[in-house]
Amino acid sequence: MPTVNLMGKGSAQEVGDRIKTLGCHKALIVTDKDLVKLGVADKMKKLIEEAGIGCAVFAGAEPNPTDLNVEAGLRALRESESDVIVSLGGGSPHDCAKAIALVATNGGAIHEYEGVDKSRKAILPLIAINTTSGTASEMTRFCIITDTSRKVKMAIVDWRVTPTVSIDDPDMMLGMPPGLTAATGMDALTHAVEAYVSTIATPITDACAIKAIELIAQNLRAAVANGANYAAREAMTYAEFLGGMAFNNASLGYVHAMAHQLGGFYNLPHGVCNAILLPHVEKFNLIACPERFRDIAVAMGEKVEGLSTRDAADVAISAIRKLASDVGIPAGLAQLGVREEDLHIMAENAMKDACAATNPRMANIADIVQIFRNAL
Repeated sequence: MPTVNLMGKGSAQEVGDRIKTLGCHKALIVTDKDLVKLGVADKMKKLIEEAGIGCAVFAGAEPNPTDLNVEAGLRALRESESDVIVSLGGGSPHDCAKAIALVATNGGAIHEYEGVDKSRKAILPLIAINTTSGTASEMTRFCIITDTSRKVKMAIVDWRVTPTVSIDDPDMMLGMPPGLTAATGMDALTHAVEAYVSTIATPITDACAIKAIELIAQNLRAAVANGANYAAREAMTYAEFLGGMAFNNASLGYVHAMAHQLGGFYNLPHGVCNAILLPHVEKFNLIACPERFRDIAVAMGEKVEGLSTRDAADVAISAIRKLASDVGIPAGLAQLGVREEDLHIMAENAMKDACAATNPRMANIADIVQIFRNAL
C-alpha cells in the first residue's frame, strides 16, 4: 500500500503540503483531456502552486492508456524537469503515471516491465488523487498499459509501482456521471469478488473483500441514481479502497484476464467489460468454492436461510446480474461490438494474463472461448 493514504472530505486540499513533505519542487500532473476541459486539472494545479511548488500538466492519458501515452508522458516529464508526479483521475491516469514514474527511474521501455516485479529501482515519487470509485489504482501495485503493436494489455504487477501517497476525497467524485459511476462501481465489485474467491485469499483479504461487497450492494444504486448523494459517494470511496486492499494481495481471476483482452482489442471501457463478464465467469467458477459464493450472496443482502450451499451460491450470481442491470450495464458484449471471430485469440491471450493464475477453477482455451461466447 502507499505510505500515506488520505481519505475523506477535503483531503485533496493537502496535495501541496504532501509534495513539500517529500522534498520535491516541481510536479507534473498526469491526467486526461476531460478533466482538463472540466477545469479540475487547473484547480489542482492552482492548489499545488499556492503551496509554492512549480507545476506542469500532461493531459495525454487516454482511456486504456497505451505505451505511446507513456512515451509522451516521459517527454513531458523531462521537458518540465519535474521531480514528482501527481496523477489525477481514475485508473487510466493513475496507470499511465505509474508507468511514467517506473520508466523515469528504471530506464528502458515500459514493455520490459510486463509481468511481476521486474523493476530494479524505486519509482519517482507519485501522489495519486482519485476522481472515481472503482479501479483502486491509486493504491495498488497493478499497472495496466496497452501494447499498441500487439493489441494486448500488459499487466505490470510490481510492488514498486505502488503510489507514494493516495488521496480519496469524495468531493472529487460528486461530478461523475451515472454511466461512469456504474462502470467504476461494478469494477470495484469485480475486484472484491475475484479477490474473495482467489486461490491465494487470506483472512485479511477476505475481511476487506466482504466489506467492500456489502458497501457496494448497499450504495451503488443510490450513487448512480443521484450523483450528489454524498453518503453514497463516500461509502463507494471506502468500498473501492477496500476492494483494492483485497485484490492488491489476493490478486484477481479470469474476469480481469478476459477484460484486459477486450480493452486491448477494442479499446472498450474496463469497468463495463468486467461488469458484463463477472456473472458468466463466476457461474463457471461456482463449483470450485460454492461456500464462498454463499458468503457473497449474504454480503449482497440476499436471503439464503434454508437453502443448500449450492443453491445459495446461485443466488450470488443472480444478485450480481440484478445489480448490473439496475445500474444500466449493457446486457452483453455484442452491444459493444465484440466479434465472434476474435474470441479465440483473446482467449489465448487471457490464458497468459497474470490475473489468470489465481482463478479458483482452472480452464482451457475452449472454456474461455465459451465464457466469452456466453457473454455476447
